[in-house]
Amino acid sequence: MQTLTIDFIMSLDGYGAARGWPGWWGLESPEYLAWLEQSSAADDPLLMGATTYRLMSAMAAERIEGVESLDAVPKYVFSSSLREPLEWSHTTLVRTDAAAFVRDLKELSDRPLRTLGSVALCRSLLAAGLVDRYRVVIFPVITGATGQDRIFDHYPDVRLELVEARTFDQRTQLLEYVPTVLDGPPGR
Repeated sequence: MQTLTIDFIMSLDGYGAARGWPGWWGLESPEYLAWLEQSSAADDPLLMGATTYRLMSAMAAERIEGVESLDAVPKYVFSSSLREPLEWSHTTLVRTDAAAFVRDLKELSDRPLRTLGSVALCRSLLAAGLVDRYRVVIFPVITGATGQDRIFDHYPDVRLELVEARTFDQRTQLLEYVPTVLDGPPGR
């Protein structure tokens, strides 16, 4: 069975995006971009929702650095609003239950799986017990006034065991955890 890693980039205050800010908050350093392209996960199939697909496929069409490398990667998009054919190459539209589909995909895939953005999808996969790793890259900005897409709102309580930590260009932090979903606070 393959593993599933949730992958998020976020501001220090937990937002996945911010109004008026460029992608990666304008801090896409050479070291971070090189890691993205050379990572062992660079060819792993991606799972995403419709909103993330619209954003990322537009960035890929514009040939944004760090995104064009995803063209050849298998992508699974969970959506009831998108229509086929999807224009981004190697993309499969999935209209069935995400948890059931991902459970089967973990059994059948020859590569580990990872998400790209998609806050609601990731929350549902975590709640379904399908997530093996939780990786966040924290950019050194606070976007309290302009932040959008709060990542952890409506998540269950989760205990995290740190398994990897790295700093890119002495400013951007990568933290990778093994998650355990809790029924509530410990010791209650």
